[in-house]
Amino acid sequence: MGLFKRKKSRQEKVADSDIETSTATIDGNVDSNTEDSGDILSSLGDMPITEHLIDLRRHLIKICVAVLVIFLALVGFSRELYDFLSNPLVAQLPANATMIATDITSNFMAPIRLTVFVAAFFAMPYILYQIWSFVAPGLYKKEKKIAIPVLISSIFLFYAGVAFSYFIVLKGVLKFFIMFAPQNVLPMTDIDSYLSFALKLFMVFGLTFEIPVVTLLLILTGVVSIQSLEDKRRYIIVGCFAVAAVVTPPDGVSMLMLAIPMWLLFELGLFLAKILIKEEHSPALASDTGLNKE
Repeated sequence: MGLFKRKKSRQEKVADSDIETSTATIDGNVDSNTEDSGDILSSLGDMPITEHLIDLRRHLIKICVAVLVIFLALVGFSRELYDFLSNPLVAQLPANATMIATDITSNFMAPIRLTVFVAAFFAMPYILYQIWSFVAPGLYKKEKKIAIPVLISSIFLFYAGVAFSYFIVLKGVLKFFIMFAPQNVLPMTDIDSYLSFALKLFMVFGLTFEIPVVTLLLILTGVVSIQSLEDKRRYIIVGCFAVAAVVTPPDGVSMLMLAIPMWLLFELGLFLAKILIKEEHSPALASDTGLNKE
């Protein structure tokens, strides 16, 4: 992508231009790839590694500042945020059961940890924008056209995955665990343990919902083909259930709630890839037909 290129000396540039001129004279035409190279910003393409690291540090500082600002705005509501997170569990607990804190610092640290996560969650569009700002100057125009919709859809799908895990999956998983508790055991969950469980579930489903984007990128970049994915569909479905069994809690409900969306999201990415490839081939066929008629 041209991000980490060293600066060429003047002699090297002159030598390169002489080679290109002689090649063009012999062949009678210039390779079309030289036109694509003009799409990269030369100023950033020739930047040394130290300048790239300085630029990366600048974007990281902006990300940290954004997360810190949102955190400071939400830290006063940290207890309310934890109450909102724990509502699905409290609704499933027996009447005489409550959540407990086994560590003296848990009452303070658990809501703070949750607030940091929520701050990063709300800052995700800005975080991805900063990453895009760092990478974009090294992309070709065609890559930029693909990257912008991918970036927007990634944000939407991540939020959709977290919302799906909170409003649908979390309630069903907690109900399953509490329902199978022995009669002589009173479930009283530690607030730190519940927070870790919930955050892991959110991250798993948030990343899982990125499967259409990953599938689409793998096909468009030529790493895999649509035909190969269709031929290996049965193995991919089995792999979805295997991954779900590993990353989810040890129960069948959460495994099914993750494996089935993984499979459906894979099919969605495959369907979108077919549409995009047809749209790319249609203008090319139309132009070839027009040239043949002339």
